[in-house]
Amino acid sequence: MDLETSSIFKQSFSGLAIYDPQEDKMLYQYNAHKYFTPASNTKLFTFYTGLKILGDSVPALKYLKKNDSLIFKGTGDPSLLNPDLPESEVLKFLSDTKADLYYYPPLFTEKYFGPGWSWDDYNYAYSVERSVMPVYANRVIFEIDNKNALHLRPAIFKDSISIYNDYERRPGITRHISSNSFKIYKGKEEYIREVPFKYSDRTMVAILQDTLNKKIEIIHEIPDGAEFEKTLYSIPTDSIYKRMMEESDNFIAEQILLMTADKISDTLKAEIAIDYMKENYLKDLPDEPVWVDGSGLSRYNLFTPHTMVKLIEKISEELPQERLFNMLATGGKSGTLKNYYKADTPYIFAKTGTLSNNHSLSGFLKTRSGKILIFSFMNSNYTIPTSKLKEGMEIILENIRDNY
Repeated sequence: MDLETSSIFKQSFSGLAIYDPQEDKMLYQYNAHKYFTPASNTKLFTFYTGLKILGDSVPALKYLKKNDSLIFKGTGDPSLLNPDLPESEVLKFLSDTKADLYYYPPLFTEKYFGPGWSWDDYNYAYSVERSVMPVYANRVIFEIDNKNALHLRPAIFKDSISIYNDYERRPGITRHISSNSFKIYKGKEEYIREVPFKYSDRTMVAILQDTLNKKIEIIHEIPDGAEFEKTLYSIPTDSIYKRMMEESDNFIAEQILLMTADKISDTLKAEIAIDYMKENYLKDLPDEPVWVDGSGLSRYNLFTPHTMVKLIEKISEELPQERLFNMLATGGKSGTLKNYYKADTPYIFAKTGTLSNNHSLSGFLKTRSGKILIFSFMNSNYTIPTSKLKEGMEIILENIRDNY
């Protein structure tokens, strides 16, 4: 199949760049300098940001001790009570202290959604609100068991639920757009749903109090002369990178940008991290990126295949190959590529990116001859099913695997 003549790619807009880093040679370019909507390929930029700024461990809290008080504030760490990540050090730290606990909300001017996000996705787990101190990944996990009983985490929302046994309606859960009021339509089958909750400092503190069985007071001033001079670290950064890259976790991606901004400026604002990276580490990209969020949920993001290839080359210079490949989705094996690009010997290690009518795949391709190539295959404005588009992409990438 030829990309330029294939009927699969005929009515849409596609671009492909293939680079041999050993030979420092671009093997193929088609619309490689044209801009595409990258969707979750944006997470490659976020990944590189974390690698350059965060270090080996995730900063969880900034805190100070004053007399019998422990005052703490958030840094954007996504790991606290997050079921998808290792256990955070925060719970033990706050549980073990004998001091009175006070939460100091840092200045946070970001909107709960990123620029260009779809506002009506608020009820879906892939569109969780950004915040300075997330808890439970800022979502509620609802489970209907085989006896039709309801279980939820965190349990604090149990009094905010209305249950409807409407067996004619498709089972599901909806939240009011501006409050933590949930409607559950049970149906007859067991199921699990994850729904973002409406974040606020009070909600976060209430959840934390309920978990610790300790009182936490919110304050808006700290003692004169006091400074948040200590930082508590929670989990290895590799654990959040792997979850973000392999499973395309939007929430973690957004929080990484907030954490990096906090580390370089003491202000949790994604734009600060983006501007810093563009000024200090991304000036040599072949085409200037239009980059506005951490996850790629925004349609304002625009990158070219050539730029994606250069970015991946930069990432490969930061990590050993085995460690890097372990964090990426692997064709036929793991993450978002588990059901695609299957082969006896895996040959695709990459990041997917999908929004309606847009799909990209960027990463590494291992050829039968043993070469490791860097590629970016980007597609926008197609109307065929994404599954059909992926079939065409697979044929082309298999051809590259077999002939280089």
